[in-house]
Amino acid sequence: MRPPSVDRLARTLADDARFSLLGHATLVESAREGIRNDPEHPREAACAVALRHADALLRGVVNATGVLLHTNLGRSPLAPRLTSTTAPPIRYSNVEFNLETGARGSRRERIEPLLARLCGAQSALIVNNCAAALVLILAALAKGRGVVVSRGELVEIGGGFRIPEVLEQSGATLVEVGTTNRTRRRDYEVAIADPANNVGLVLKVHTSNYRITGFTEDVAVDELALLGPTTVADIGSGLLDARTPWLASPSGATPLLPWLSGEPAVRQTLEQGADLVVFSCDKLLGGPQGGAIVGSKELVDMCANHPLARALRPGSLVISALQDTLLAYERRDLDSLPFWKMATTPVESLAKRAAAIVAAVGEPWCAAASCQAVPGGGTLPEVTVDSYGVVLRGSRQRSLRSFATPVIARTADGTTILDLRTVDPADDTLLVEAIRSSTTDKAGSNQSRTAELPDDDRGDE
Repeated sequence: MRPPSVDRLARTLADDARFSLLGHATLVESAREGIRNDPEHPREAACAVALRHADALLRGVVNATGVLLHTNLGRSPLAPRLTSTTAPPIRYSNVEFNLETGARGSRRERIEPLLARLCGAQSALIVNNCAAALVLILAALAKGRGVVVSRGELVEIGGGFRIPEVLEQSGATLVEVGTTNRTRRRDYEVAIADPANNVGLVLKVHTSNYRITGFTEDVAVDELALLGPTTVADIGSGLLDARTPWLASPSGATPLLPWLSGEPAVRQTLEQGADLVVFSCDKLLGGPQGGAIVGSKELVDMCANHPLARALRPGSLVISALQDTLLAYERRDLDSLPFWKMATTPVESLAKRAAAIVAAVGEPWCAAASCQAVPGGGTLPEVTVDSYGVVLRGSRQRSLRSFATPVIARTADGTTILDLRTVDPADDTLLVEAIRSSTTDKAGSNQSRTAELPDDDRGDE
C-alpha cells in the first residue's frame, strides 16, 4: 500500500484537537518522520511523533501531589489577575516534568526545539538576556583563550556594560583587530596565525545601537566562517528570518517595512556559516526579555552543560511567554505579536484614530498630526517610522502621568505628542479621558522638555 503524501498526512494531523497548538511546519515534520518510521501505518506513527512535540510544550497541569512548592511543576503557581472576571483555574506547569514517563524532565525540552526549527538551527538554548548568552558562550568555549573582535564592534550595551569587560569576566582574552572604521579579512588572519594570541573564537558583533558611516569596511560572517576558529555572531535584536512574510508586500515588489532593510536575521546568519548566533528574545523578536543561543548542537550543548548555565536559565514565566511568541511565528499569526502588529499598522489607520480622539475631546488645543515613531530598544539607530498622533498645546506630561492609568507621552517644540503607533486601539477611549483631564499644568509647563522625553533604552539588553 502506498503511503499518503506528507502534506495530506500533515493536514489530517491538523484536524486532531490534540495537536491544535502545533504549527504546520511541526506537523509536516511529524508526518515525514511517521512515514519514514512506519510506512505501513504512517498515520499512527505520525500521531506518535506529533504527540511527542505536543507533550514537550509548556502546558498547564493540575498539581494533585500535595507538594505546594513542587520544583518540577514550576514551584509556586501564580494567582489570576484580581481584575479578571474570566480567570482560568490556578494551574502549575510541566516546566520540568515529563508527561510521558511521569518523571522529572528538562526545561530545555519545552521551547528550544521549536526555536531551533524556526531558525533552521541544530539546537538552541535560552538564558535570561542577550548579554548573558554572550558571557556563557565565552566562558564555555573560550576561557583562557583569545577572542578576535574588530575594534569597530567593541560596543557598549545598556547599563554601561562593554564587550571588553564582558570578555574579561568570562575568562577569555580580547584580541582587537583593525581600526574603528575599517577592518579587513587580513587583520583577522594575522591575529589568528599568531600563536601568542591562542585564538579560540572569532566574534562578530552587530552594531545595533550605533552606526559608523563614511570611509568604512568590515568583514561579513561568510568570510569569517572560513578562517578556522569557531565563529559566533551576536546580532543583538533577534529578527528571526529576513524572508518573514511581513517584510515584503504580497507581490514582493515593495518592502512593507523598509526600515528593516539590512538588519541581520538569525536564519540567514546561520546560512552564512556562523557556528552560533546570539540574539535577544524581545526587541525585534517581540517576546519576553531573554537571550538565545542557536546553532551547532555540539557547541550549544557545551554551553548548556557549563556551570553558569543554571545561574542564567529563565524561569517558567519567561518560557511560557516565549512559547506563545514562537508558536505565533510558526502559525504566521502576526496579530498575536504586539510589536509587529504596531509596526505594520498603516499610517492611514492611525490618522483616523487620531481624528476621532480629537473630535471626542473637542478642545482647540488638541489636534491630530503626523509624527515619527522609533523602533527603540537598542535597535536600528537613526531609523524613524512614519506615524500619526494627537498633539496638545503646552507640556502636559505631569497631568497625563497622574491619570488613573498613567499616560506617558513626549514633548517637542512646546507641545505634547501622543503617538498612536504604540497605543492599543482599545485604549483610545482612555486617551480621550486622560486628555480631557489634563489642564494647562503650570508646574508641568515649566519642566524641562528634555527631561520629559523618556529614554527609549536604545542600548538595553
